[in-house]
Parts: sequence; C-alpha cells; structure tokens
Amino acid sequence: MSTAASPLFSDAVVVMGVASCGKTTVGEALAHRLGVAFTEGDALHAPESVAKMSAGIPLTDADRWPWLARVGSALRGTAGHIISCSALKRAYRAAIIMAAGRSVKFVHLHGSRKLLEARIAARTGHFMPASLLDSQLTTLEMPGADENAVTIDIDQPIEGILQDAITFLRRRQT
Repeated sequence: MSTAASPLFSDAVVVMGVASCGKTTVGEALAHRLGVAFTEGDALHAPESVAKMSAGIPLTDADRWPWLARVGSALRGTAGHIISCSALKRAYRAAIIMAAGRSVKFVHLHGSRKLLEARIAARTGHFMPASLLDSQLTTLEMPGADENAVTIDIDQPIEGILQDAITFLRRRQT
C-alpha cells in the first residue's frame, strides 16, 4: 500500500478524475516511482456512501464533505504522499487543501467519454457502477489555471502519463 517517504519528494499530491480514469493505477505507479506513500482514497469513504454508490445513487455534497476532510487529513503532516480522489469540483479541491493544512498538487487524469465507458465496462470488483459516470462528468469542474494542477490525457501508455505527471511535479516542487 505504501512505501517510505523520500526526502527528494515531499509534496502532497491528489491524483484526480472521474471513475475509471486510472487514479489508482497511476497513483500507485507514481508513488512507487517517487518512493513515497500512496493511499487509496476510495478506502476512506463511509460505508453508507459506498452502499449508495453501489446502488447507483450519486453522492450529495453532504455525503462528500466528511470524505474530503479524511482525504485531506491523510495528507497532513506527511512528507511525500500521493492519494487518489475524484476531487471533481473546485470546492472539493479547496476542502482537501484546507484539511491537509498544506499545499496540495492535483494530477487530473482526463479522457474521452468513449474511453472512460470502455474502461468502466471492463472493470470488475469495484463498487462504482457505470451508471454513475454521467453524474461524475456533469459534476466535473476542470482545474483552473489558478489551481496547482495539471490535466493529463489518459489516451496514452501509462509511461507517458507518469512522465507528464513527474514533469509537472518536479517543475512545481515545493
């Protein structure tokens, strides 16, 4: 799940995006490459929220705020740390930063609806049904130029995604 933090990389990073964009895969690979801890943000959801999503019911903001606080808290006080989290709205990203109590960088994984639908259809063993993709795409607010974020096209091999992310993270090292 995690590795020891590297003194060479001390940033807090959220790998974000809609369902099936590759948050966990990219987050784990990025953490391994940088020698830092990784946390699966889905594991921080309340059981009631997982049950709602499993039933195809989109979460409300009231469902999300406590989860976002847990995501941010996971980044608090750690050296280098990467966490996966949808972080679909600007306000959600701001809540994560507030709970983290530190600067947070966002790696937004973005792909076409067609690619996302194909990925979610092929995915097994996850609580998020394909029916919630539309809700997530509607909710998504692309990171703004004023946010500490990069948007990366996921229609490329993972090595390209990782290189794009590392280039951004190293350029903006705090």
